[in-house]
Amino acid sequence: MPADPEGDFPPIEIPITGELDLHTFRPQDLGELLPAYFQACLARGLTEVRIVHGKGTGTLRETVHHHLRHSPYVVRFRIGDTASGSWGATIAFLRRP
Repeated sequence: MPADPEGDFPPIEIPITGELDLHTFRPQDLGELLPAYFQACLARGLTEVRIVHGKGTGTLRETVHHHLRHSPYVVRFRIGDTASGSWGATIAFLRRP
């Protein structure tokens, strides 16, 4: 679908699998994206989410962690272990409704 005259693009549909890959998103998108994704996960009974932010410079990881610290949906979170992406991913545990 082509962009509209103002340069907006149509929304991208993200599959709700409990894994969110942020490589194509900008840090400023996370304020809306993370809560919406968490709501969709909880609606499907998913309470553990793997958020892939990559290793890079750590900017995206720190932005993710900032949002997780302040999210009413998140009980706790931790950096991934060797099986789940190491410090290139964060595992968030969501509050059951």
